Amino acid sequence: MVDVARRADVSLKTVSRVVNDEPVGQELVSRVLAAIAELGFRRNDIARNLRSRQLNATVGLLIEEIANPFYATIASVAAEIAAAHGTMLITASSEEDPERERALLQDFTQRRVDGLLVVPAGLDHSFLRREVELGMPVVFLDRPPQGLQADAVLLDNRGGSHAGVSALLDEGHRRVGLLLGAPSVPTMRERLAGARAALDAAGVEPDESLIRERLIAPEEAGRAVAALLDLPEPPTAFFCANNRLTVGALQELHRRGSDAALVGFDDFELAHLMPRPLTVVAYDTRELARVATERLFQRIAGEDTPPNTTVLPTRLLPRGLP
Repeated sequence: MVDVARRADVSLKTVSRVVNDEPVGQELVSRVLAAIAELGFRRNDIARNLRSRQLNATVGLLIEEIANPFYATIASVAAEIAAAHGTMLITASSEEDPERERALLQDFTQRRVDGLLVVPAGLDHSFLRREVELGMPVVFLDRPPQGLQADAVLLDNRGGSHAGVSALLDEGHRRVGLLLGAPSVPTMRERLAGARAALDAAGVEPDESLIRERLIAPEEAGRAVAALLDLPEPPTAFFCANNRLTVGALQELHRRGSDAALVGFDDFELAHLMPRPLTVVAYDTRELARVATERLFQRIAGEDTPPNTTVLPTRLLPRGLP
Protein backbone atom coordinates (compact mmCIF):
# COMPACT_ATOMS: atom_id res chain seq x y z
CA MET A 1 0.00 0.00 0.00
CA VAL A 2 2.95 2.30 0.59
CA ASP A 3 4.09 1.64 -2.98
CA VAL A 4 0.59 2.34 -4.31
CA ALA A 5 0.39 5.61 -2.34
CA ARG A 6 3.78 6.67 -3.70
CA ARG A 7 2.84 5.80 -7.30
CA ALA A 8 -0.55 7.55 -7.08
CA ASP A 9 0.90 10.52 -5.17
CA VAL A 10 -1.69 10.24 -2.42
CA SER A 11 -1.61 9.50 1.29
CA LEU A 12 -1.55 5.98 2.72
CA LYS A 13 -4.91 6.73 4.31
CA THR A 14 -6.40 7.48 0.90
CA VAL A 15 -5.23 4.11 -0.42
CA SER A 16 -6.75 2.39 2.62
CA ARG A 17 -10.07 4.14 2.04
CA VAL A 18 -10.15 3.13 -1.62
CA VAL A 19 -9.37 -0.56 -1.04
CA ASN A 20 -11.91 -0.70 1.79
CA ASP A 21 -14.64 0.99 -0.29
CA GLU A 22 -14.86 4.04 1.96
CA PRO A 23 -16.01 7.42 0.56
CA VAL A 24 -13.26 9.05 -1.51
CA GLY A 25 -13.39 11.55 -4.39
CA GLN A 26 -13.64 9.89 -7.81
CA GLU A 27 -10.43 11.51 -9.08
CA LEU A 28 -8.47 10.02 -6.17
CA VAL A 29 -10.15 6.64 -6.67
CA SER A 30 -9.08 6.61 -10.33
CA ARG A 31 -5.48 7.45 -9.45
CA VAL A 32 -5.27 4.77 -6.77
CA LEU A 33 -6.88 2.09 -8.96
CA ALA A 34 -4.52 2.97 -11.81
CA ALA A 35 -1.52 2.60 -9.49
CA ILE A 36 -2.87 -0.71 -8.20
CA ALA A 37 -3.20 -2.01 -11.76
CA GLU A 38 0.30 -0.87 -12.71
CA LEU A 39 1.90 -2.46 -9.65
CA GLY A 40 -0.14 -5.68 -9.69
CA PHE A 41 -1.33 -5.05 -6.13
CA ARG A 42 -3.31 -7.89 -4.48
CA ARG A 43 -5.02 -7.42 -1.14
CA ASN A 44 -3.98 -9.93 1.52
CA ASP A 45 -7.38 -10.99 2.85
CA ILE A 46 -5.93 -13.21 5.58
CA ALA A 47 -3.90 -10.36 7.05
CA ARG A 48 -6.83 -7.97 6.62
CA ASN A 49 -9.24 -10.26 8.40
CA LEU A 50 -6.83 -10.97 11.25
CA ARG A 51 -6.49 -7.24 11.78
CA SER A 52 -10.21 -6.57 11.62
CA ARG A 53 -11.17 -9.86 13.38
CA GLN A 54 -13.46 -10.76 10.52
CA LEU A 55 -13.96 -14.26 9.10
CA ASN A 56 -11.63 -15.47 6.36
CA ALA A 57 -14.48 -17.00 4.33
CA THR A 58 -12.58 -20.31 4.07
CA VAL A 59 -13.25 -23.73 5.59
CA GLY A 60 -11.08 -26.82 5.51
CA LEU A 61 -12.19 -30.33 4.57
CA LEU A 62 -9.98 -33.30 5.40
CA ILE A 63 -10.93 -36.56 3.71
CA GLU A 64 -9.11 -39.86 3.39
CA GLU A 65 -8.77 -40.54 -0.31
CA ILE A 66 -9.90 -38.04 -2.91
CA ALA A 67 -10.02 -40.71 -5.67
CA ASN A 68 -12.70 -42.66 -3.78
CA PRO A 69 -16.17 -41.70 -5.14
CA PHE A 70 -17.54 -41.61 -1.57
CA TYR A 71 -15.12 -38.86 -0.53
CA ALA A 72 -15.38 -37.10 -3.89
CA THR A 73 -19.13 -36.77 -3.33
CA ILE A 74 -18.57 -35.38 0.16
CA ALA A 75 -16.13 -32.80 -1.21
CA SER A 76 -18.53 -31.83 -4.00
CA VAL A 77 -21.49 -31.27 -1.68
CA ALA A 78 -19.39 -29.41 0.88
CA ALA A 79 -18.05 -27.12 -1.86
CA GLU A 80 -21.58 -26.37 -3.10
CA ILE A 81 -22.81 -25.42 0.36
CA ALA A 82 -19.69 -23.42 1.15
CA ALA A 83 -20.13 -21.44 -2.07
CA ALA A 84 -23.74 -20.71 -1.13
CA HIS A 85 -22.36 -19.19 2.08
CA GLY A 86 -19.81 -17.12 0.15
CA THR A 87 -16.99 -19.31 1.44
CA MET A 88 -14.14 -21.16 -0.23
CA LEU A 89 -13.57 -24.83 0.58
CA ILE A 90 -9.97 -26.05 0.88
CA THR A 91 -9.73 -29.85 0.58
CA ALA A 92 -6.86 -32.12 1.63
CA SER A 93 -6.43 -35.91 1.81
CA SER A 94 -4.92 -37.76 4.77
CA GLU A 95 -4.42 -40.99 2.80
CA GLU A 96 -5.47 -42.88 5.98
CA ASP A 97 -2.24 -41.72 7.66
CA PRO A 98 -2.80 -40.39 11.23
CA GLU A 99 0.44 -38.39 11.20
CA ARG A 100 -0.45 -36.79 7.88
CA GLU A 101 -3.93 -36.08 9.25
CA ARG A 102 -2.49 -34.29 12.26
CA ALA A 103 -0.08 -32.23 10.14
CA LEU A 104 -2.82 -31.18 7.70
CA LEU A 105 -5.28 -30.20 10.43
CA GLN A 106 -2.62 -28.15 12.17
CA ASP A 107 -1.84 -26.49 8.85
CA PHE A 108 -5.52 -25.64 8.42
CA THR A 109 -5.67 -24.05 11.86
CA GLN A 110 -2.49 -22.05 11.20
CA ARG A 111 -4.16 -20.68 8.07
CA ARG A 112 -6.99 -19.56 10.35
CA VAL A 113 -9.81 -21.20 8.41
CA ASP A 114 -13.24 -20.42 9.83
CA GLY A 115 -14.05 -24.08 10.51
CA LEU A 116 -13.09 -27.69 9.83
CA LEU A 117 -14.87 -30.70 8.36
CA VAL A 118 -12.99 -33.89 9.20
CA VAL A 119 -13.27 -37.50 8.05
CA PRO A 120 -10.79 -38.84 10.60
CA ALA A 121 -8.00 -41.34 10.07
CA GLY A 122 -6.34 -41.22 13.50
CA LEU A 123 -7.50 -42.37 16.90
CA ASP A 124 -6.56 -39.27 18.90
CA HIS A 125 -7.86 -35.79 18.11
CA SER A 126 -7.07 -34.22 21.47
CA PHE A 127 -4.46 -32.06 19.72
CA LEU A 128 -7.39 -29.99 18.39
CA ARG A 129 -8.82 -29.33 21.86
CA ARG A 130 -7.05 -25.99 22.31
CA GLU A 131 -8.28 -24.76 18.93
CA VAL A 132 -11.85 -25.83 19.76
CA GLU A 133 -11.63 -24.08 23.14
CA LEU A 134 -10.52 -20.92 21.34
CA GLY A 135 -13.62 -21.07 19.14
CA MET A 136 -12.65 -23.12 16.08
CA PRO A 137 -15.81 -24.96 14.88
CA VAL A 138 -15.09 -28.60 13.97
CA VAL A 139 -17.53 -31.19 12.63
CA PHE A 140 -16.57 -34.83 12.10
CA LEU A 141 -18.33 -37.00 9.57
CA ASP A 142 -18.45 -40.73 8.81
CA ARG A 143 -16.31 -41.48 11.89
CA PRO A 144 -16.51 -39.99 15.41
CA PRO A 145 -13.70 -37.95 16.98
CA GLN A 146 -11.44 -39.59 19.55
CA GLY A 147 -10.34 -37.69 22.65
CA LEU A 148 -12.33 -34.59 21.67
CA GLN A 149 -15.86 -33.31 22.22
CA ALA A 150 -17.16 -32.15 18.84
CA ASP A 151 -20.15 -32.45 16.52
CA ALA A 152 -20.31 -35.64 14.44
CA VAL A 153 -22.55 -36.88 11.63
CA LEU A 154 -22.38 -40.66 11.30
CA LEU A 155 -24.06 -43.58 9.59
CA ASP A 156 -25.97 -46.30 11.40
CA ASN A 157 -23.07 -48.71 10.98
CA ARG A 158 -24.23 -51.24 13.55
CA GLY A 159 -27.83 -51.24 12.31
CA GLY A 160 -26.80 -51.47 8.66
CA SER A 161 -24.54 -54.47 9.16
CA HIS A 162 -27.13 -56.11 11.42
CA ALA A 163 -29.71 -55.77 8.64
CA GLY A 164 -27.30 -57.08 6.00
CA VAL A 165 -26.24 -60.19 7.90
CA SER A 166 -29.83 -60.80 9.04
CA ALA A 167 -30.90 -60.86 5.38
CA LEU A 168 -28.37 -63.61 4.70
CA LEU A 169 -29.52 -65.58 7.74
CA ASP A 170 -33.16 -65.21 6.68
CA GLU A 171 -32.20 -66.89 3.40
CA GLY A 172 -31.03 -69.91 5.37
CA HIS A 173 -27.26 -69.29 5.42
CA ARG A 174 -25.49 -70.33 8.59
CA ARG A 175 -21.85 -70.10 7.55
CA VAL A 176 -21.24 -66.44 6.78
CA GLY A 177 -17.75 -65.14 6.00
CA LEU A 178 -17.08 -61.67 7.42
CA LEU A 179 -14.54 -59.43 5.65
CA LEU A 180 -13.51 -56.31 7.55
CA GLY A 181 -10.92 -53.57 7.63
CA ALA A 182 -8.78 -52.51 10.59
CA PRO A 183 -10.50 -53.28 13.93
CA SER A 184 -9.08 -50.05 15.36
CA VAL A 185 -11.39 -48.02 13.09
CA PRO A 186 -14.67 -47.19 14.90
CA THR A 187 -16.84 -47.90 11.86
CA MET A 188 -15.32 -51.38 11.50
CA ARG A 189 -15.91 -52.13 15.16
CA GLU A 190 -19.53 -51.05 14.83
CA ARG A 191 -20.10 -53.10 11.68
CA LEU A 192 -18.56 -56.20 13.23
CA ALA A 193 -20.70 -55.69 16.34
CA GLY A 194 -23.81 -55.45 14.18
CA ALA A 195 -22.91 -58.64 12.32
CA ARG A 196 -22.26 -60.52 15.56
CA ALA A 197 -25.55 -59.27 17.00
CA ALA A 198 -27.42 -60.58 13.94
CA LEU A 199 -25.81 -64.00 14.31
CA ASP A 200 -26.61 -64.06 18.00
CA ALA A 201 -30.25 -63.08 17.39
CA ALA A 202 -30.58 -65.98 14.95
CA GLY A 203 -29.02 -68.43 17.40
CA VAL A 204 -25.94 -68.94 15.20
CA GLU A 205 -22.65 -69.42 17.02
CA PRO A 206 -20.06 -67.16 15.34
CA ASP A 207 -17.24 -69.15 13.73
CA GLU A 208 -14.08 -67.11 14.29
CA SER A 209 -12.35 -68.98 11.44
CA LEU A 210 -14.75 -67.27 9.02
CA ILE A 211 -13.73 -63.73 10.07
CA ARG A 212 -10.98 -61.91 8.21
CA GLU A 213 -9.85 -58.48 9.44
CA ARG A 214 -7.28 -55.82 8.49
CA LEU A 215 -8.19 -56.04 4.81
CA ILE A 216 -7.69 -52.85 2.82
CA ALA A 217 -7.36 -53.39 -0.93
CA PRO A 218 -9.78 -55.36 -3.14
CA GLU A 219 -6.97 -57.80 -3.90
CA GLU A 220 -6.67 -58.64 -0.20
CA ALA A 221 -10.40 -59.29 -0.01
CA GLY A 222 -10.16 -61.55 -3.05
CA ARG A 223 -7.41 -63.61 -1.45
CA ALA A 224 -9.41 -63.86 1.79
CA VAL A 225 -12.46 -65.13 -0.13
CA ALA A 226 -10.30 -67.68 -1.94
CA ALA A 227 -8.90 -68.99 1.34
CA LEU A 228 -12.36 -69.23 2.89
CA LEU A 229 -13.79 -71.05 -0.11
CA ASP A 230 -10.96 -73.59 0.16
CA LEU A 231 -11.98 -74.55 3.71
CA PRO A 232 -13.45 -78.07 4.21
CA GLU A 233 -16.70 -76.34 5.18
CA PRO A 234 -16.64 -73.06 3.22
CA PRO A 235 -19.04 -70.17 3.80
CA THR A 236 -22.20 -70.13 1.74
CA ALA A 237 -22.45 -66.35 2.09
CA PHE A 238 -20.20 -63.33 2.66
CA PHE A 239 -20.63 -59.95 4.33
CA CYS A 240 -18.12 -57.25 3.30
CA ALA A 241 -17.69 -54.20 5.52
CA ASN A 242 -17.01 -51.67 2.75
CA ASN A 243 -17.25 -51.22 -1.00
CA ARG A 244 -13.57 -51.94 -1.75
CA LEU A 245 -13.82 -55.31 -0.01
CA THR A 246 -17.08 -56.04 -1.84
CA VAL A 247 -15.41 -55.44 -5.21
CA GLY A 248 -12.56 -57.81 -4.32
CA ALA A 249 -14.98 -60.48 -3.12
CA LEU A 250 -17.06 -60.13 -6.27
CA GLN A 251 -14.03 -60.64 -8.47
CA GLU A 252 -13.03 -63.87 -6.72
CA LEU A 253 -16.58 -65.26 -6.56
CA HIS A 254 -17.03 -64.56 -10.27
CA ARG A 255 -13.64 -66.13 -11.08
CA ARG A 256 -14.60 -69.26 -9.14
CA GLY A 257 -18.12 -69.40 -10.54
CA SER A 258 -19.33 -69.49 -6.94
CA ASP A 259 -22.98 -68.92 -6.15
CA ALA A 260 -22.26 -67.83 -2.55
CA ALA A 261 -24.55 -64.98 -1.49
CA LEU A 262 -23.00 -61.55 -0.95
CA VAL A 263 -23.93 -58.46 1.04
CA GLY A 264 -21.64 -55.42 1.11
CA PHE A 265 -21.70 -52.23 3.17
CA ASP A 266 -21.65 -49.17 0.86
CA ASP A 267 -23.26 -48.89 -2.53
CA PHE A 268 -20.81 -48.27 -5.36
CA GLU A 269 -20.73 -47.05 -8.93
CA LEU A 270 -21.89 -49.65 -11.50
CA ALA A 271 -22.99 -52.04 -8.75
CA HIS A 272 -26.22 -52.55 -10.67
CA LEU A 273 -24.21 -53.91 -13.62
CA MET A 274 -22.24 -56.55 -11.71
CA PRO A 275 -22.53 -59.97 -13.44
CA ARG A 276 -24.24 -61.61 -10.47
CA PRO A 277 -26.78 -60.64 -7.77
CA LEU A 278 -25.67 -58.99 -4.55
CA THR A 279 -27.15 -56.72 -1.89
CA VAL A 280 -25.64 -53.48 -0.62
CA VAL A 281 -26.16 -51.53 2.59
CA ALA A 282 -26.87 -48.14 1.08
CA TYR A 283 -27.23 -44.62 2.45
CA ASP A 284 -27.38 -41.06 1.15
CA THR A 285 -23.80 -39.81 0.89
CA ARG A 286 -24.97 -36.36 -0.21
CA GLU A 287 -27.18 -36.11 2.87
CA LEU A 288 -24.24 -37.09 5.10
CA ALA A 289 -22.18 -34.28 3.60
CA ARG A 290 -25.06 -31.80 3.63
CA VAL A 291 -25.94 -32.30 7.29
CA ALA A 292 -22.30 -32.04 8.38
CA THR A 293 -21.55 -28.94 6.30
CA GLU A 294 -24.71 -27.10 7.31
CA ARG A 295 -23.91 -27.94 10.91
CA LEU A 296 -20.47 -26.39 10.50
CA PHE A 297 -21.91 -23.15 9.14
CA GLN A 298 -24.40 -23.03 12.02
CA ARG A 299 -21.43 -23.15 14.38
CA ILE A 300 -19.56 -20.51 12.38
CA ALA A 301 -22.65 -18.29 12.62
CA GLY A 302 -22.43 -18.48 16.40
CA GLU A 303 -24.54 -21.43 17.56
CA ASP A 304 -23.05 -22.53 20.88
CA THR A 305 -25.19 -25.48 21.96
CA PRO A 306 -23.31 -28.57 23.28
CA PRO A 307 -21.77 -30.86 20.63
CA ASN A 308 -24.14 -33.50 19.32
CA THR A 309 -24.01 -36.61 17.15
CA THR A 310 -26.43 -37.19 14.27
CA VAL A 311 -26.87 -40.76 12.99
CA LEU A 312 -28.25 -41.24 9.48
CA PRO A 313 -30.17 -44.38 8.46
CA THR A 314 -29.16 -47.10 6.00
CA ARG A 315 -31.21 -49.42 3.79
CA LEU A 316 -30.71 -52.66 1.87
CA LEU A 317 -30.79 -52.48 -1.93
CA PRO A 318 -30.56 -55.29 -4.49
CA ARG A 319 -27.77 -54.84 -7.03
CA GLY A 320 -26.17 -56.82 -9.85
CA LEU A 321 -27.69 -58.75 -12.72
CA PRO A 322 -29.97 -61.74 -11.99
